[in-house]
Amino acid sequence: MSHDAPSSSPSPAPSPSARTLLPLVAPSLVVGAASALVLLGVDEIADQLKDVLWETLPDALGVGRYSTLWMIVMLTATGIAVGIVVRQVYGHAGPDPATTGLVDEPMRPGVVPGLLVVTVLALAGGVSLGPENPITAANVALTYWLGRKAAPGTPAALWFSLAAAGTIGALFGTPVAAALVLTETLAGRPGPGSLWDKLFGPLIAAGAGALVTALVAHPAFDLALPAYTGTRWSDLLAALVIAPVAAALGLAACYAFPYVHAAFRRLGHPVLAVASGGLVLGLLGALGGPLTLFKGLDEVKTLAADPEGWSAGSFAVMTVVKLAALLTAAACGFRGGRIFPAVFVGVALGLCAHALVPAVQPGLGVVCGVLGVLLAITRQGWLSLFTAAVLVADPNVLPLLCVAALPAWLVVTGHPLMQLREDGTPLR
Repeated sequence: MSHDAPSSSPSPAPSPSARTLLPLVAPSLVVGAASALVLLGVDEIADQLKDVLWETLPDALGVGRYSTLWMIVMLTATGIAVGIVVRQVYGHAGPDPATTGLVDEPMRPGVVPGLLVVTVLALAGGVSLGPENPITAANVALTYWLGRKAAPGTPAALWFSLAAAGTIGALFGTPVAAALVLTETLAGRPGPGSLWDKLFGPLIAAGAGALVTALVAHPAFDLALPAYTGTRWSDLLAALVIAPVAAALGLAACYAFPYVHAAFRRLGHPVLAVASGGLVLGLLGALGGPLTLFKGLDEVKTLAADPEGWSAGSFAVMTVVKLAALLTAAACGFRGGRIFPAVFVGVALGLCAHALVPAVQPGLGVVCGVLGVLLAITRQGWLSLFTAAVLVADPNVLPLLCVAALPAWLVVTGHPLMQLREDGTPLR
């Protein structure tokens, strides 16, 4: 009588231990600190160039700073400069930015110099995009390449996650943001160990990046809005209205994104496409005012410093103009991220709600507006909640934010993101 041989199955990989995790500490610290230094270096160069373009140069020419004429000329010139670099440099400054997200697969290291140049030009020239996408892409590309050279046997995914975490930690000045973003990507990844085992190296990198940024640049996201006076029933109603409305507004831009992108692509040449986008951005800046230019992080602090300083109509105009500027910049070929401009849109919308209904507390309106817009633009729930929460340093808004996120998520889930596939169709 014969018996079937027992089926053999591969034994599971051993779970990580302190002995296997400790070797990650040194490379994680190096990658995190280096990622922060790249970000800070690009920001510093862009700030210096911004001063020249928007202060020194118009003063020398006798043109008013941030005048309508100068905004149109400067944004158009920035588009021409970026288009020329994209057309001429090796790798064309990376893939079409409409197809990229916050964290993507590593690109070739030779593409990084051109990508950083066009990022500096866009940041300095007043384009409504942030540094997050290109800086993350540059750090991932360099870390992946150097890491594979230095330690060929190390899993490639390690270098990828360390660079992404270090950059996100540096961008937000805290490792919490990186942990939240990576949790969404690592939670379902196969492999031994718990989520905290997988996050061990990335959290060190994020902490190193955040500490370097904090020590050098002293970032502050708290908008210093009037103190939140406590939760009321009317606050719950406001949160349940503002967040879904903000999400719907952001979703409208996501639906328009492939059509705007296709319109610029039909121009057929990168210089013409990006220059045309720059012209549109200049016209939008003339309509919305200088606060609607640039990535928006400094500009939201100006808005928050005087919530009563503008009418509801002015806030509404700035909301729509900034969203249109973000849509145009991301679609025409400028390299940059969408998170910080989306924060401006949410802040302006929240303050518009306060101006329309004074019973809506400014801080509550702002965090719910930011939450809804970011959910629509990024479709990253944890990052959206975190970004909204840090704008108002009051834990009392967290319950309302968590509740408001649910109807806002129902508005956006299953709908297009502000990101396209290579064939021009939207991601969902």
